[in-house]
Amino acid sequence: MEVHSTKAMAARAVDLCVALLHERPSVESVSRVLRDHGETGDLDLGEADVTAMRAAAARLCEVLGAGTVGEAAGLLNRLLAASARAPRLTSHGDATSWHVHVDSGDDAPWGEWFLASSAMALAVLLADHQRVPGGLCASRGCGRPYLDLGGGSPRRYCSARCATRERVAAHRSRTSPPTPG
Repeated sequence: MEVHSTKAMAARAVDLCVALLHERPSVESVSRVLRDHGETGDLDLGEADVTAMRAAAARLCEVLGAGTVGEAAGLLNRLLAASARAPRLTSHGDATSWHVHVDSGDDAPWGEWFLASSAMALAVLLADHQRVPGGLCASRGCGRPYLDLGGGSPRRYCSARCATRERVAAHRSRTSPPTPG
């Protein structure tokens, strides 16, 4: 039986944001991400759902790109006020472990579910860690969202590849001879 953790819900949110905003989103690609994160059965996902989820992803990325914890908390509070309903427990008919939902019901539209559940997961992680639970990649031309729950210094890049690219570029700019002007 699948167990729903806050970290897993936040990881799903970030993966969906990447698929929806940084790749060519389609019903198939979004369905693949949902299935990779444990969704089963007939998803009944359509183009209108992908469009609504894409709008939700843009709002969630604003949270991840917040400059301060206070700014992220304010954004999350606004998202939760606009999209969340009273918390309720569900096991989806005993198909999963019991977990909290803050959408309107087990049959809520995908966009509503994605925004409400993701905002709730990010809010819990912000409260637990007292920091923005992720970020947007600082590598030029990337900007992909990432989850950052580690201790120590906050991450700046979505992947080792982007971090390496920026280190190499910085090294080259320091060691290259000046260009005649």
